[in-house]
Amino acid sequence: MPYPHKRTFGLILCSALGVTVYVWSHMGLSGVNTLPRQDKAHLFQWLSHYQYIVGNESGIRVKDGIACKVALNVCSCIPDKESFRLPFSKLIFPRVWAHYLDKAVLESYPEPEELKVHRAQEYSSFQKRSYTAANRLIVAEANSPLQYPTQGVVVRPLKTIILPGLALKTNRASIYNVYLRAALGTFDVAATVEGVSLNGESKSLMTLSSPNLSTLNKQLSLVTYTNTVFHPRTADNVEFGTDGHRSFFTIKIQHKSTTKLYNSGHKGEYNISGLVTLATKTFLRYDKLKDLIDSVRKYYPTVTIVIADDNKHPQPVTGPHIEQYFMPFGKGWFAGRNLALSQVTTKYVLWVDDDFYFTSNTKLEKLVDILEKTTLDLVGGAVREVTGYTATYRHTISVEDGGEEGDCLHIRTGHHHTIQGFPNCVVADAVINFFMGRTDKLREVGFNPRLARQAHLEFFIDGLGSLHIASCSDVIVNHASKIKLPWGKTSSEKEYEKFRYSSDSENSKMRNEVFYFTNRFKCMTSN
Repeated sequence: MPYPHKRTFGLILCSALGVTVYVWSHMGLSGVNTLPRQDKAHLFQWLSHYQYIVGNESGIRVKDGIACKVALNVCSCIPDKESFRLPFSKLIFPRVWAHYLDKAVLESYPEPEELKVHRAQEYSSFQKRSYTAANRLIVAEANSPLQYPTQGVVVRPLKTIILPGLALKTNRASIYNVYLRAALGTFDVAATVEGVSLNGESKSLMTLSSPNLSTLNKQLSLVTYTNTVFHPRTADNVEFGTDGHRSFFTIKIQHKSTTKLYNSGHKGEYNISGLVTLATKTFLRYDKLKDLIDSVRKYYPTVTIVIADDNKHPQPVTGPHIEQYFMPFGKGWFAGRNLALSQVTTKYVLWVDDDFYFTSNTKLEKLVDILEKTTLDLVGGAVREVTGYTATYRHTISVEDGGEEGDCLHIRTGHHHTIQGFPNCVVADAVINFFMGRTDKLREVGFNPRLARQAHLEFFIDGLGSLHIASCSDVIVNHASKIKLPWGKTSSEKEYEKFRYSSDSENSKMRNEVFYFTNRFKCMTSN
């Protein structure tokens, strides 16, 4: 066999062997491992904060399988090492990469220390706004004679409630004493019980005493709490004590959230036109937009289509149930999403790119069905390319505490679990750019208008902890072909590519800054 042929055959053989080893080593794995890699030194440092752990390191046996899962506030982003190289090795053996946002931003910033100080100040302010007494860890010690509510007590700002569940259960004594102490309110009683001595009524510290336990407990059932410091969303930690014992419980102070209900008028089968608005953003692709609208009208002739348009020379898009809103030229991708979303009046909004088009597989009823029957906030579908490949772009996202320098962002391809009753749907943290969501929840998260050209995952990162997300593979929209020979491209297509791809470095710099400063990440990993 000639030498070149032998070399080619050898490479193919090595690649095939590598694939076999990779597949064999991953058999039985159901997901991607995103566990933090912690060491024992950090673990013992963490354990030292807990007073009930007695002894030294030699007296503690660490269970590595459990310890590695413990959040220690010392996160790091570690890429996979490349052990060998083969043709197409990156496709066959996808490695986890790491990107250090602190270095990327600070090395190019004219005054990096000033930026770090500003970031720390902003984070401190954010913590003050978001932290309440309900965040404080309180452990109810065992064998306490005090009975009290551990959670679920709510009072409206500057209003009064009767505190539920207060009681003293102890051995016989000549006199029984209890006290209540608060920081943001005062105590009183709705009615007095004979044989009980009260001190501190309408004050933040009130004491109650009686020689009869049942009489004292009857009085405790009538104790009131009045909030005296106005704040629309906070909490008060109440101290409840007796001789030799004290406990704490939390009273949430908050306005009743106003409901946001949508009267779609549907009975029986889903009225898609009354439930769903289609939203899109267009730029230099009116031909593609026309194809999208024509395809939508074939299956959903009366659904409202909202268009955000930031073209330099806008063209009116007319027709029934079409709303076109103009923006400053080149205002950008996420700004357009915000504008379109702001005009939606239906319960759900469906986001589509302007170069998608509907087919018989684009069944919006399926997406509505899962949103109506579950607590999910957003459901993505699938996008079929002209090559026949269908993508769902499912990802899991997690944020690991990292201390003063910032947190670690971890993104992995995959999902969490399937949804009972919907075998083609799984729970994930990020989905493809074709999704339906609850209008009010999407507005709650919003889209960062600084991300003008390339952005997608950023929205789901902002929605982490707020949005409950799924992805269904059986609702499919088609993607117009992007494959064109250079000499066959129109002037609009060339100009679009210029805006879309020519400023990759500037977009990357902006994304790094958003992740580093706005989201306070120091690094990120992905695969």
